[in-house]
Amino acid sequence: MSLRRARTAEEYADWVKNALFEFEDLKNCLMYDAEDELARFPAYIEPLEEGIRQVYDAMCNGSYRFGREDLLFMDVLRRFEHEIPFHTLLKQINETHRKGLEVDEEDL
Repeated sequence: MSLRRARTAEEYADWVKNALFEFEDLKNCLMYDAEDELARFPAYIEPLEEGIRQVYDAMCNGSYRFGREDLLFMDVLRRFEHEIPFHTLLKQINETHRKGLEVDEEDL
């Protein structure tokens, strides 16, 4: 499956903001469920949050750089993809990070 990459820096930044929002929503749902029983957060929550926030913070402070390596959250995503409802968004963010923005041939 070929993943779509962001076409502009603004779209890419929006994807990262959306991933952070989706993560917070997932965490809140898990917190709500945990109130009903003696449940703990899944092991992937903390490293997933750290990985998404690292990208978001780097964008906010101007230190973000595209790269060839996977983003930190990809190890977690590969192991727990079936439990993360917004896994495709995270894959698209990583694909854009690794390969850069998707530019149309006519824009060159």
